[in-house]
Amino acid sequence: MSDVALREQICLLAKSMFDRGLTGGSTGNISARTEDGGLLVSPTGVSFGRLDPARLSRFDAKGVLIGGDNPTKEMPLHTAFYDTRSTAGAVVHLHACHSVALSMMPDVDEDNFLPPLTPYAIMKLGRVKLLPFFLPGDAAMGQAVRGLAGKRSAVMLANHGPVVAGKDVEAACNAIEELEDSARLAMMLQGVNARILSSQDVQRIVTKFDVEWDD
Repeated sequence: MSDVALREQICLLAKSMFDRGLTGGSTGNISARTEDGGLLVSPTGVSFGRLDPARLSRFDAKGVLIGGDNPTKEMPLHTAFYDTRSTAGAVVHLHACHSVALSMMPDVDEDNFLPPLTPYAIMKLGRVKLLPFFLPGDAAMGQAVRGLAGKRSAVMLANHGPVVAGKDVEAACNAIEELEDSARLAMMLQGVNARILSSQDVQRIVTKFDVEWDD
């Protein structure tokens, strides 16, 4: 995809998520690999609803900022995914309400954040790792992602928001929306003896759709 087309796609998808309340104010950040191995990144302090394609932060293949506005302060988080997952073509981070709420629940599984409610979250996300709380912009978030050695495409930052890497911008956005939808379902079912997918169901999904599911 050309640089111009990628810029337009980033802004279009970001605005779509903003318009549907998946992240508000100037929260959230998004990045994508360019054809030359560089990155396009949403600038710091700019709303997803008002991103300007011409002002996206532009990095070259060596990680040097060569154009646009100053990038999000969460760059260590983004680069950690790119450096540890060769398939990562885009990274999205939102402050999505239901996933943040679920991260505060006392009985959440840190190694498998989302309960097995539907097949689609398993197919698009695999296991989601719940990471502890970090101060916004703390480089330790990136270090925590690097500590996963590329084994997870999605993490949940406790009391903060989800982060998802995908093969491209559309895939990453679809996956993070699936994460938020699944978290919303989980919150709706709090206190209810819901019929979740069995371990056998999960394994069938993992096998049929070749899902990354290692510990």
